[in-house]
Amino acid sequence: MASFANPFTGIVPRKMTKEELIQAIRLNIAGELEAIFVYDAHVQATDDPVAKKVIADIRDEEKAHVGELITLLHHLDPEEAKHFAEGEGEVKEMLEELGIVEKTPSDKDKPESTIGSLIDK
Repeated sequence: MASFANPFTGIVPRKMTKEELIQAIRLNIAGELEAIFVYDAHVQATDDPVAKKVIADIRDEEKAHVGELITLLHHLDPEEAKHFAEGEGEVKEMLEELGIVEKTPSDKDKPESTIGSLIDK
């Protein structure tokens, strides 16, 4: 968790090498994932609708940060990006074998058809 008591904890006395930067980005991703976990636990642990809404919004911002950091990591380490893509491809193959069709991001925004929505068609 946070170590704010020591004001010098986050100060790096020199410029990082590319390898150190890549490691730092991985650590940043881990921190964002931990924050998502904690915020989500807080959302689940309260019935207060305002708190739920605010904390869920903050949690979702952390998810966007993960996406930004992973994109940066792919830029800094294209070889690692190939491994990520390989793993993504493996899961997609498994989904296909199971007959699961993954929705594209644009499909996720579209409401699913219901009997009522098809009556006038």
